[in-house]
Amino acid sequence: MIHRMLSQAHGVLHARTDCMKTFRDRRDAGRKLAQRFDGYIGNPDVLVLALPRGGVPVAYEIALRLGAPLDILVVRKLGVPDHPEFAMGAIASCGIQVVDHRVINMMGVSREAFEDVERAERAELERRERTFRAGRPPLDVTGKTVILVDDGLATGSSMAAAIDAIRTRDPLRVIAAVPIAPPDTCKALGERADEMVCLVTPDRMYAVGAWYEDFTQTTDAEVRDLLDAAARDRTSRPETTVERTRMRR
Repeated sequence: MIHRMLSQAHGVLHARTDCMKTFRDRRDAGRKLAQRFDGYIGNPDVLVLALPRGGVPVAYEIALRLGAPLDILVVRKLGVPDHPEFAMGAIASCGIQVVDHRVINMMGVSREAFEDVERAERAELERRERTFRAGRPPLDVTGKTVILVDDGLATGSSMAAAIDAIRTRDPLRVIAAVPIAPPDTCKALGERADEMVCLVTPDRMYAVGAWYEDFTQTTDAEVRDLLDAAARDRTSRPETTVERTRMRR
């Protein structure tokens, strides 16, 4: 039995549950998360940006429901040397870097070791940008409402970097959205973004993948295919009532 409680405070909208295996896969999570954004359906001033790779299938379903453009924002976690699963920060496109000095001090990470990790992750970030975009330029987010999407969060360092990165491009509003994240992470990011939407916020988080029946790694090819499909969907989609109304004004 799933027990849900919806609440909103400090710019955070979340639902709590004590049941694992809440989502069949990332696409299912995206369809469920997309329902929270029905007020934006047909709004031409909304963009959906995914954190690849895992965030892309989730974001695709949101963009499809809203009829919004889909793009990516590449973010790389900076893992502690010898403990790469433990984040000491993150980097994102546009030269943004978020550093968790508490973790660095606690783990005794030297400046040289940090810079070695950052250099390697920066190279991977640039490789992914080239691979995923296939020559497509980033969407212009200036003056737009941007919905940043990932498939789940633990510490939230990657999403924090994404929020800071997109702020440098002058959007009107930044909304972060995930299917699953701890309450403290959602609260912290809700103070960083204009709004934080967390569908499920378990008190005991475990791993993000524990909440999915299928958490198979998303491939580079899947990312490219979904970005291509999103572009085709928008080209073939008939204009919405909202768009027709705006054109007549």
